[in-house]
Amino acid sequence: MAIEVTLPKLGLTMEEGTVEEWLVADGDAITVGTPLLRLATDKIDVDVEAEADGIIAIAVGNGATLPPGAVLGWLLAPGEAAPAGAAPAAASGSIAADDSAAGQPQPATSQPETRTMAADGGRQFVSPNARRVASELGVDVTQIAGSGPNGRVVSQDVEAAARAGTAKVTSPLARRDANAAGINVHAMDTANGVVTRKDVREAISGTTIAATPSAAAASSSAALPALQETASIIPLKGMRGTIAARMVQSLTEMAQLTHGFEVCMDEVVALRGTLKEQYRDLGMSVPSLNDFVVRAAALALRKHPILNATIVDKEIHLLSRIHMGMAVAVPGGLMVPVIRDADTLSVFELARITRELAEDCRSGSISLDAMEGGTFAVTSLGTYGVDFFTPVISPGNVGILGVGRLRDSGRWEGDRFVKTQVLTLSLTFDHRVVDGAPAAEYLQTVAELLARPLVLLPGA
Repeated sequence: MAIEVTLPKLGLTMEEGTVEEWLVADGDAITVGTPLLRLATDKIDVDVEAEADGIIAIAVGNGATLPPGAVLGWLLAPGEAAPAGAAPAAASGSIAADDSAAGQPQPATSQPETRTMAADGGRQFVSPNARRVASELGVDVTQIAGSGPNGRVVSQDVEAAARAGTAKVTSPLARRDANAAGINVHAMDTANGVVTRKDVREAISGTTIAATPSAAAASSSAALPALQETASIIPLKGMRGTIAARMVQSLTEMAQLTHGFEVCMDEVVALRGTLKEQYRDLGMSVPSLNDFVVRAAALALRKHPILNATIVDKEIHLLSRIHMGMAVAVPGGLMVPVIRDADTLSVFELARITRELAEDCRSGSISLDAMEGGTFAVTSLGTYGVDFFTPVISPGNVGILGVGRLRDSGRWEGDRFVKTQVLTLSLTFDHRVVDGAPAAEYLQTVAELLARPLVLLPGA
C-alpha cells in the first residue's frame, strides 16, 4: 500500500514550506530515516526523513511551495504504481490529473479547481493541473485570462501565455523572497520578462535591474572592482535568503534607533567567582555573564512593558508574557530560539535552557516551535571582542538588546581611582512605539538589577 510523504507542520504558525531540493531521485529504494528532501520555511531549513521503507515516487519538483499536509510523493512497494488521481491539496507545484480540453467536463477523480484573485481584482478559477504547469514554468496565473468554462484557467492557457510572453514569469522561490521583502514582481522590469531570485536580491539591495541584455552585461561588469573576478558565489537562499529578506523588512518597516549604555559588572563578576569556588566540588556549572544579562533584561521588561509589545493593525499591543529570543550563530546564518516565560526562571534554569537551545541550533535538531513566539530578543557579540553594535529588531518585536564584551574601566571615588569591569548594552527600539527616554529608563533598570545580582538568582 502506498505511503504518503507529506509536508510536515514544523510549528504552530507555519503556513507553508518550500521544497528547496530533493536529496533522492525518483525511483530510488528508500529505508527508514533516509533524508528525502531539504525543506525551507521562513525560519529554518530542515531535512525531511523517510518514515518507512519503499520506492520513492516524487510528486512535486524543486521550488514547489505547499501548505503543511500536502503530498510530496509516495513510498511504494516494489512494482506498485503511485495512486491514480492522488494529488497534493490545492497548492502551487502540486500534481493533479491532466486538464480536459477547454470547455469539457473534468473527471470526478481530479482535484477541484482553486480560486485566486485575478490581476483585475476579480475572482479567478484555476485548475490543479494549470497550477502545476504554472509552477513548473514559473508563470503567474493571476496574469492569465482563462479559456475554460466560466473563465477557468487550464494548462493550455498557461502554456500559451508562457510561449507568448504575456505573463510575468517568476520562480516560486523568487516570489517567496519578493513577498517577504514587500516587492511587487509585476512592477519589476527585466530584460526578458523573467524575474529570478537574483533579480529579487538586486531589488532588495537597491541595485538597478537592467532593462536590456547589453545593459545587464555592463551592470554586471561594473559591479566588480577593476581587474577582479568572482572567486565564488554564495546564493541568497534558504536560511541566508530568509535572513536577508527579514532584515530588509525590519529596516524598511520600522523607525529603528539604538542607545548605547555602559553598565558596571563588578558585582556580577564577584558573585560568579564565589559560585565557581563553592560549586567546584559539586560539579555544577555556573551561569555565564550573558545569562545574568538575559535574566535582568527579562525582569526589566515587567517594569517597562512598552518594550514587550507588537504592532497589530496600527495598534500597539502590550504582551502579557515575556518570551525572550536568544540569537545563536550557526554556520551560514543566525537562529533565534525562544526562552518561554523568561522572567519567571531563575538564572540557573535560564542558563540550562540557553545551553540546550544553543546546542540544538548548532546540531540542527532545533524545532520550529522553539523558534516562534519571541516578544523581545538578546544578542551578544562580546565573545568576539565587540564593544558596541546596532542589532536589528526581529519583525514583530519592538526591541532587541545587544551585549558587548566585558572590559576593564574605572571611576573616581573622591580622590581615589577605582578599577571596574564594564560592558556596553546596545538597545535598538522601534521609535514608532518607544521614545528615547523610556528606552533609556529600561536600560537604567537593567543596570540596577545587574548591580544587585543576588535578586537574579531565584525564579519569580
